[in-house]
Amino acid sequence: MHETTTMLIELGAVVFGLGIVGRLAGRLGLSPIPLYLLGGLAFGQGGLLPLTTTEGFIEIGAEIGVILLLLMLGLEYSPSELVDSLKTQYPSGIVDFVLNATPGAVAGLLLGWGPVGATALAGVTYISSSGVIAKVLTDLGRLGNRETPVILGILVIEDLTMAAYLPLLTAMLAGVGLAGGSLTLLIALGTAATALWVALRHGRFISKAVSSDNPEMLLLVVLGLTLLVAGFAQQLKVSAAVGAFLVGIALSGEVAHNTRQLFTPLRDLFAAVFFVFFGLSTVPGDIPPVLVPALLLAAVTTVTKIGTGWYAAKRAGIGPRGRLRAGGALVARGEFSIVIAGLATGVEPRIAPIATAYVLILVIVGPFATRWAQPVGMKILDWREERRATTAATATERTPALESTDPQGATS
Repeated sequence: MHETTTMLIELGAVVFGLGIVGRLAGRLGLSPIPLYLLGGLAFGQGGLLPLTTTEGFIEIGAEIGVILLLLMLGLEYSPSELVDSLKTQYPSGIVDFVLNATPGAVAGLLLGWGPVGATALAGVTYISSSGVIAKVLTDLGRLGNRETPVILGILVIEDLTMAAYLPLLTAMLAGVGLAGGSLTLLIALGTAATALWVALRHGRFISKAVSSDNPEMLLLVVLGLTLLVAGFAQQLKVSAAVGAFLVGIALSGEVAHNTRQLFTPLRDLFAAVFFVFFGLSTVPGDIPPVLVPALLLAAVTTVTKIGTGWYAAKRAGIGPRGRLRAGGALVARGEFSIVIAGLATGVEPRIAPIATAYVLILVIVGPFATRWAQPVGMKILDWREERRATTAATATERTPALESTDPQGATS
């Protein structure tokens, strides 16, 4: 069979299959990400039916998928909202980093991966999935809740942290020395800061320049601009995804609204291709040996993310119910964890299977944690209060009995 014919058949089968599993996930009330990863595992190296001609196309589609995911995330925030989030939420961002990066770093060292592998796994466990969280909050009708700005603020800080983390990780993976790595990091931070300044100061001009009443022209201009900025960002040692995020920040008003409508199906398509590609690059037989560490990491970082949400919401003056909802919403991991693992696979191949297993677990647990963290947590808190009250009452009842046994008959 001709190679082009084979590629069309394989690609058609992949896209059609993604549509089927996406509908199945919707029926089950789950995120489709774990099914996309499982699909990639089934058709990748060592899978049931390996693909032969479409891997190159899927790899490029995966890169575009990450870029579109971050572009759409940036469109959700205005420049003023971004600045306000940074000013008010940075202490919570520090707590988030310490609580959730530490388990990954410790696990990487215990597994014998060295500083580079530990740094990569720290990033995998640190960052929540903005895409999954946004979808779950929308499905549950919580976008107007008081704790939602707190959740979004944490997500923004995590995404901006990636502007420093990804260049640093890339330098470490490349074996660059301290001086070279520091220079790379400074260039990356300078580029990100400049792009953010342009977005804040000249966002209206950029929005006006790309605006068009013709949907086709708007689609082409915004997509072209995003790919250009992402490419230059990558060249300057900043993540292409972060460059796309800053483009999204720069667009506002009606342009941002129209762009979201145009790009949503395109993002969903290429994001699905991205998750399939990661599954394709992971050998299924490598996952069972790392399932126990992945489960332990998932359990620990579920607790630490709930703790992060509790702390951040408490700082905002939100009550226990909202604190639990904020914590549960942050549990899901997804796209960025897979991006980090994909970068590190060339140096530490063992990170791919553990990251795949870890994301599969938490992308399933995340929506359930979002839904059930509040009712379950409140029952635990109520039980603790009842126990304290019972203990206090018991102590009060015992006091007279102790007094009556005093040989001197004294009272306190």
